[in-house]
Amino acid sequence: MNKYIDLIKQTFDFPTKEFHVEEDQLLFNGVNLMDIIHTYGTPLKLTYLPKISESIQNAKKYFGKAIEDHDYHGKYTYCYCTKSSHFSFVLDEALKNDIHIETSSTFDIPLVRSLYKMGKISKETYIVCNGFKRELYKEYIAGLLNDGFVNCIPVLDNLSEIDYYLEHVKVPFQVGIRIAADEEPKFGFYTSRLGVRYKDIIELYETKIKDNPQVSLKMLHFFINSGIRDTAYYWSELTRFIQKYVDLKAICPELDTMDIGGGWPIKTNVFFDYDYQYMADQIIKNIKWMCAKNNTTEPHIFTEFGSYTVGESGAVLYSILDQKLQNDKELWYMIDGSFITQLPDSWGLNQKYIMLAVNNWKEEYHNISLGGLTCDSMDYYNSEAHQYNIYLPKKNEGKPLYIGFFHTGAYQESLGGYGGIQHCLIPAPKHVLINRDEEGNITHELFAEEQKSENMLKTLGF
Repeated sequence: MNKYIDLIKQTFDFPTKEFHVEEDQLLFNGVNLMDIIHTYGTPLKLTYLPKISESIQNAKKYFGKAIEDHDYHGKYTYCYCTKSSHFSFVLDEALKNDIHIETSSTFDIPLVRSLYKMGKISKETYIVCNGFKRELYKEYIAGLLNDGFVNCIPVLDNLSEIDYYLEHVKVPFQVGIRIAADEEPKFGFYTSRLGVRYKDIIELYETKIKDNPQVSLKMLHFFINSGIRDTAYYWSELTRFIQKYVDLKAICPELDTMDIGGGWPIKTNVFFDYDYQYMADQIIKNIKWMCAKNNTTEPHIFTEFGSYTVGESGAVLYSILDQKLQNDKELWYMIDGSFITQLPDSWGLNQKYIMLAVNNWKEEYHNISLGGLTCDSMDYYNSEAHQYNIYLPKKNEGKPLYIGFFHTGAYQESLGGYGGIQHCLIPAPKHVLINRDEEGNITHELFAEEQKSENMLKTLGF
């Protein structure tokens, strides 16, 4: 008999650090998911909070080792991109680890104010303000600077942005400049819409910053959509960026920081083999070599990790409601949720996640497709990152079957319109926070109930 557990062990190097099976049930980071399901039911989103701190500490360790091994003289600073998940429980956990913050839009700044009011950050915390900024965003940034947030750094996204700060900021302040990097060849455009062109950066510095005692240029910012990956494209763009830093540093002695935007990837399949330490080593090695070649002081390094910080902490659990054989070979499992509304990246970007059965690992398996609850024909999930087909245990009468999608902690709530109106009025599922106490015992609490019809009707004006 071909059991589901045999399939997984033959296909992957299983068990893994995050996943193992006990008594026919899946454990995620040591958490028995059936216990969570029995307590709260499905559909259910969960956040395993210790994973956030673990990811941050790992990154600090990788860069710390690289700096030590290569005798690098700059310091490393970890920033969290709030856009990946703005939830208070995410910020609370992340900020336990002596990190700093990157913002991307207007209402990130009231969030920063709230964190300061609660004592979660100080006026010395770095607030790296990215994005193309409308008037209110610039007003809020100027407010932070005037109120003594000395390490708030607006990253200039165009040639005129600095004019607002020069007019409205009443204290000396620092800025960064974002470089408009070239995109991957597969993109529909050549150069990023965000940032300042390479050819304009030195002129921007010389005409608006160099001779103005009110402002100084601290940071040069680099970001590419592909993230930090071991590809010829990435290393080529990074080398071009480092050279621009070296050129700018020659005329701008106060420039001392390089922000390496674009995050590290997370595990979206069990075959994941990304070498974080190697990538940290190569980044530090490349910067050090080019600085030495040009007799340039080695810069401090900032990274902005969003998905890497929070992605692997998240999971979504579903019940299989029923099965439907729609023709001779297409068997559907219907879940008690929606991919479009609850995992929008899987629908909009064809993003694949780690998908595993939660129970019934000793049952036989077969090839199926997963269907969501909306009436949209695109509300389905029918392939994995490593293969075209999906295999799950057979569903037997009287024996419920549960599945989980894992490492879903970044972006899905904001893209899905958390707390708002979603396709076919499918409610947002309940959300559970899982933690460990000082003795290592697992604790859990309900962060949010499933969305109620009354809230939807109020939003709709009824």
